[in-house]
Amino acid sequence: MVNNAGFGMPGALEDVSREALRRQFEVNVFGLMELTNRWVPVFRRQGFGRVVNVSSVVGCMALPFMGAYSASKFAVEALSDALRVELSPDGIGVILVEPGPISTRFSSRCAGEGEAALPTENSRFGEAYLRYFEKRRNGGMAEDRFRLPPSAVAEKIRRALESPRPKIRYRVTLTAHLGCWAARALPASWIDRMMAAHVKKRFG
Repeated sequence: MVNNAGFGMPGALEDVSREALRRQFEVNVFGLMELTNRWVPVFRRQGFGRVVNVSSVVGCMALPFMGAYSASKFAVEALSDALRVELSPDGIGVILVEPGPISTRFSSRCAGEGEAALPTENSRFGEAYLRYFEKRRNGGMAEDRFRLPPSAVAEKIRRALESPRPKIRYRVTLTAHLGCWAARALPASWIDRMMAAHVKKRFG
């Protein structure tokens, strides 16, 4: 089975309501886990099975102003790591696919979620949000130049499902490889400075 359903809730965490945060986790985390648990008995009876969870590079490195989405993907990573060991005696594999920027409707949907849920009129980031939503919809994001087509993710999912000895993690796009490497290799203070510069450039 492949758990690919998900969306991104943008915004500074101070502006993300409890309701919006809960919805982010309901879709990206709780729904994934509930569906997986419904299939575990089936896989156990047949003596094999594979679960592929689509995470994200932001499950390795949290992205400011996408903190709710990042938190949901960190949760997917943790659940997958625990589940992989728990199900290993039953011949059930759990594999993570970690994409970076992909050419789908994710970015425009992210803008729509922000417009619906963020208090743009009362937030100190209100004007910046409006510019951000516009860029999300019109290909003005810095990461747009690194985007790959959905087929790149599909190919990694195919490998995860069909390989006799699948990897634990499959990363898609240069951004995903660099981001996950940096999260492991660089001091947190360096990452903070890079993220702060990124935020200043994007939001002022």
